[in-house]
Amino acid sequence: PNSRRMAAVTTDRVVQLFDENGERKDKFSTKPAQPDGVKNFVVRGMAFSPDSAKLAIAQSDNIVFVYKLGLEWGDKKSICNKFLQSKPVTALTWPQRRHNEVVFATTEGKVKVGQLKTNKAATLYAHPDGAYCVALASSPCGEKICSGHIDGTVWTFDFADGVNRKLFAHSCAPYALSWGARNAVVAAGADRRVCFYDALGDEYAARPQTFDYSDDDNAREFASASFSPAGESVAVGSFDRFQLFAYSQQRGGWVEAGTKHVANLYTVSALGWKPDGSRLATGALCGTVDIYDACVKRQMYADKFEFTYVSGSAVVVKRLVDGSKVSVSAGNGQDLQGLNVYKERFLVAHTTDSLIVGDLEAEKIAEVPWGWTGSEKFDFDTERVCVVHSRGEVSVVEYGVNRMLGTCRTTHTKQHLLSVRVQESRRGRTRVGKKIAYLIDAQTVRVTDLSAENELTGARDVATVSHESKIDWLELNARGTHVLFRDKKRQLHLYDIKNQARYTLLNYCSYVQWVPGSDVVVAQNMGNLCVWYSVDSPDRVTTVPIKGEVEDIERGKGKTEVIVEEGGVQKAYPLDEHLIEFNSLVEEGDYDAAVEVLEALPGGTPETEAMWLELRNAAITDRRLLVAQRCSAALGDVAKAQYLGAIIADAKRASAMEGGGDGLNNYAVKARLAMLDKQWKIAEGLLLENGQTDAAIQMYRDMHRLDRAVEVATSKAHPNAENLRREHLDWLKQTGQEEAAGAVKEREGDHLGAIRFYLRGGLPGRAAAVVIANHARSTDFDRSLVEEIAAALKRGDMYERAGELYDALDRPEEAKEAFVRGHSYRRALELCRRGGSSAEEVRSLEEKWGDHLVDMKQQDAAINHFIEAGCGIKAIEAAVECKNWKKALEIIEREPKRGRDDDKFKGFYKRIGRHYEQARDYEQAERCFLRAGEPGEAVEMYCRADKWENAHKIAVGYMTDSDANELYVKRGKELEASARYKEAEKMYLTVKEHDLAIEMYKRNRQFDQMIRLVGLYRKDLLGETHIHLARQLEADGNYREAERRYLEGKDWKGAVQMYKQAEMWEDAVRVAKQNGGANASKRVAYEWGLHLGGDAGASLLRKFNLLEEAIDYACESGEFDNAFELARAGAGNKVRDVHLKHAMYLEDEGRFDEAEAEFIKADAPKEAIEMHVHNKDWDAATRVAEQHAPEQVTDVLVSRATSLKEEKEYSRAEATFVKAKKPEAAIKMYSDEGLWDDALRVAADYLPGKVREIHLEMQSRAGDSSKTSARDSEAQHECVTRARRLEREGNYSGAVDAYLELTSRVTKDQRALENAWDAAVRVAVGNVPGKAKTVVQEVAARLRGIGRDDRAEELLGSAGVDARSGLGPTRKPARTGSAQPKRDIVGFKDAKDRGENSDGGDGGDAS
Repeated sequence: PNSRRMAAVTTDRVVQLFDENGERKDKFSTKPAQPDGVKNFVVRGMAFSPDSAKLAIAQSDNIVFVYKLGLEWGDKKSICNKFLQSKPVTALTWPQRRHNEVVFATTEGKVKVGQLKTNKAATLYAHPDGAYCVALASSPCGEKICSGHIDGTVWTFDFADGVNRKLFAHSCAPYALSWGARNAVVAAGADRRVCFYDALGDEYAARPQTFDYSDDDNAREFASASFSPAGESVAVGSFDRFQLFAYSQQRGGWVEAGTKHVANLYTVSALGWKPDGSRLATGALCGTVDIYDACVKRQMYADKFEFTYVSGSAVVVKRLVDGSKVSVSAGNGQDLQGLNVYKERFLVAHTTDSLIVGDLEAEKIAEVPWGWTGSEKFDFDTERVCVVHSRGEVSVVEYGVNRMLGTCRTTHTKQHLLSVRVQESRRGRTRVGKKIAYLIDAQTVRVTDLSAENELTGARDVATVSHESKIDWLELNARGTHVLFRDKKRQLHLYDIKNQARYTLLNYCSYVQWVPGSDVVVAQNMGNLCVWYSVDSPDRVTTVPIKGEVEDIERGKGKTEVIVEEGGVQKAYPLDEHLIEFNSLVEEGDYDAAVEVLEALPGGTPETEAMWLELRNAAITDRRLLVAQRCSAALGDVAKAQYLGAIIADAKRASAMEGGGDGLNNYAVKARLAMLDKQWKIAEGLLLENGQTDAAIQMYRDMHRLDRAVEVATSKAHPNAENLRREHLDWLKQTGQEEAAGAVKEREGDHLGAIRFYLRGGLPGRAAAVVIANHARSTDFDRSLVEEIAAALKRGDMYERAGELYDALDRPEEAKEAFVRGHSYRRALELCRRGGSSAEEVRSLEEKWGDHLVDMKQQDAAINHFIEAGCGIKAIEAAVECKNWKKALEIIEREPKRGRDDDKFKGFYKRIGRHYEQARDYEQAERCFLRAGEPGEAVEMYCRADKWENAHKIAVGYMTDSDANELYVKRGKELEASARYKEAEKMYLTVKEHDLAIEMYKRNRQFDQMIRLVGLYRKDLLGETHIHLARQLEADGNYREAERRYLEGKDWKGAVQMYKQAEMWEDAVRVAKQNGGANASKRVAYEWGLHLGGDAGASLLRKFNLLEEAIDYACESGEFDNAFELARAGAGNKVRDVHLKHAMYLEDEGRFDEAEAEFIKADAPKEAIEMHVHNKDWDAATRVAEQHAPEQVTDVLVSRATSLKEEKEYSRAEATFVKAKKPEAAIKMYSDEGLWDDALRVAADYLPGKVREIHLEMQSRAGDSSKTSARDSEAQHECVTRARRLEREGNYSGAVDAYLELTSRVTKDQRALENAWDAAVRVAVGNVPGKAKTVVQEVAARLRGIGRDDRAEELLGSAGVDARSGLGPTRKPARTGSAQPKRDIVGFKDAKDRGENSDGGDGGDAS
């Protein structure tokens, strides 16, 4: 049981003893039953005693031995008990609660108990059929045992009531039998079935939980079983294996926890658990003993403790510094939670229904019922107890005691406003004190006794101290007899709990504290240190001047010092250790030592006088008269010293007469001691019992108790009794004690004299009592005397007594009036009934009685009076006020409906309905609400109770749809305000207000619930809702949740964009890769690189092999600064390309000068030249060609000439061709246009060798036009020649007309016609603006006439003559050249523009 030893025995009958680590430390051989017997017996069982000091061994040779082993390994071993039987012993167990009783069984079916104190065995019970007992087991509580028999039956015996009964019948002999927690008994045997029975014998016993292995070919019979110490798991042994079963709280039953197979182990014949449950030992048939580690898990705590969980409800806490261990387990079997160690000493854990606290140094653990809230705070500053603060309640738990020591409710839970003291007894004389002092409000101290004597009645309040100011500090002394407290005014007070007395110690106190372990008070008052060495003498104070502030009190090594901070230096002021030690000596009853301490001190000081007084009182209480006399002498109390000396002398005489003893039991000595203690009745009884009447009378005379002296004299018929009586009466008159004098007169029969004394003393009630008691026998009471007494009674508001007086004198009306005025309505009603008063008067009195009881807050008693008075409303109101709801409902039901105030009755019904709702009597509450016309209340009630069907039924049956909807919505909002969202949701959904439920979850940021409802009722908005929530979460900075919402809304690009904006690029790349593929992640990586810029950006893009493509994309996106930065940082070879693309971009933007500069930087002057040529900026083109590409000058001139040719500026084109040294191009131009004369002229001027060639070409073309008549050719030539002549002469209008004379009637050559008409338009537009429009329209019409509609439209459009038929301004034709086509690199452009404008998913080319 103490986890230090394990015993094992085999067939050699030698007991081997092992330590907790499994190392063999000792052994001894067992003895046969007879000293000279043969060792042929078998050990049937072994069990340690609960204190681990003894070992019981059951043997088959009809005996049980009990060996005393001691607690240490070196202790001597001996046989301390033996129980010889007539039959072989078969099994043995030692219950944990029966330290001196060991239980064993025999082959004849008897179960016996061996009593160690008497060394005798007694039969507890016997099997009815004498069936062989095969196994015994003890309950975890140690108060019950059970036995298994060969016939399969299992019987149990309860030591508490001495009753045995049959528990259950197993299917075979239960060789494996054990008793665990939850009243579970496991039984198994040869049928290979493991059954769990309930020891309480309910239906579970009839239907055990069974694990059947009969179909398992590898399973054999079960031979042993043992529950773990916690009782939550059990090991069952069989052949080559043992199996573990554990209780599952989730399943509410036992489950298989595992099987351990050990080859060649053979049958497991014995099982045993280490008391802390951390190890399991097995013994096998072949003699092997194995130890298995049975822990569930190990956990390090703060590198100072190791937690070894042996089950969910048990843990072993090991301190790593010294290796000490403490086992902690939950008594209710529930899992341990929240295991923590505070201050490296105090342990705290909890289960669902209990709280566990412990002191690891004292090795004491306590478990108390508790509902864990998570708001608990723990205070470990008080020795032996833990103070728990939770929700305005303070609970005190004593270590090692499994019950709540006490509980109090207070809001003042600070450490300096709460004090607990638990005092242990010393030398067997000091009563254990357990008290708590706390504030019930800011100005009231309450002291509660928590001691064990109050277990049945609960904690008892022993003191309540009301104070006029707020209290800011309080503390009990070590014994719990006095409480110190200080208020906000800095006044220090001491309260004596026993005498219920309060003393003001200081009017100003800045520091106060009890000296540790004593009743000495140390306080500071300004510049004085004040010390009270005796709290029983609060006026005796020792004052020491100091110059600083008190910091602390240190006590140890035989001295006590007060530490004072003086000018930054700590100074120690010593206290008188003798005086401090004195308190401990008195508490322990060592009076002689206390006297020696006081005698060594200087006399005459207030401290020592207080000590002598305290010692004297304690000595008298314990009848130490010599010590008390010495104390009185030291105090100078000669009278008491002499009186004690007389008592001592009487005691000596009595001792001499009795022949021995201390004489303190002599009646005279006892009487004197009783007088000393002011216990007069005890002294009187002692004296009278021993015939000392005169002594008793004299005692009372000395104490001025003449009344008692007269009583004693009268009772004993003393001859001086009459004189004593007169003397007593005279003394009463002289001292003004009229009441006592009246009582004397009354006893003497002088009624008038007694009345006069009573009236004179202001006691009319006593005077009336005399009249009432004696009026029938005396005629001395005249009417005037009675009226005088009645008037005095009325003046004193003693109307009931006056009524009794009138009633006794048969004056009923006056008596009735007095009774009513005195609110004695019962007496008044009795008079009415006796006198035959009317029913109306009786009802009036009943109503008044009820009203009075209501005023006195006794509504329950008033109900029946109102009913008797016929006041139904008042009766109902009284019943409701006193919460007698059933009575109120009965009265309402009996009230007639006609003529009553329905609104008031509805209010009653409503209040009663709310009561029944609180009582959970919902049907009755529903009936009340409906009768009150409040179906909404009934609906709300059922909603609060989660009875939705009932609520819906009421709403449908008694309310309109709008009212029901309004009620449900209102209730839903109330539930929402109380954070009961699920219930609020039910409210909204019941009336199909789905949007309100969704909005509720949105407001309270429960987005999962919101999405659930949207998915159920607004599926079309589900994706949009996800996106909306994602953006809200993004704005709140909750990016992970926002990402989840984006993805659920199928907008992963939004998540990427979010991370980009938050500069969380790694997450952006991750999301893009997971949802958009590799290309999408590269796109994000590119943007990341651009964001970083410089070397960092280039390095990142190079990592993804995207640097060059990124540069190209930056160019194509117009981000040339980024392109230049990336190119210069990581790709110098791309700088020229960037300049080139920048130039092309600037060209497209129309910024030609900038473009020219970039072309030059890109070493591409030809591109610049082409740009200027394209824009017909011939001067710029020529300039660039001359400066940067002289070889291109000719090409520029040719291009300019070609442009002039296209513009029909043949003369200027001719001049430019010649300047470019290309006369052949001018000749070709004229030939192509059919201007042979000009062609011949140019050839004759520059290339004479070409003249013949031109003539041949003219003839060739003439041959091709053989169909044209010679006349047409001549006319055509004539018109053109005349028109050109007129044009040269400046007659442009005539030239236009001449060109237009050439029509389709003149010639059929369409080319000649188009050339002539174009020339007409050219000349008109350039030189005759007034005719330009008309000429264009005319030419366009002629072109349409010859089928050249497209040419006509082009002409009209280029001239802008007719917008309706024109094509508008033409677009600038694309320039061709060496510029590379734009291209997109893996879709970067889309990603750059914004995720929502691209598909981004395929990563393909978007060009």
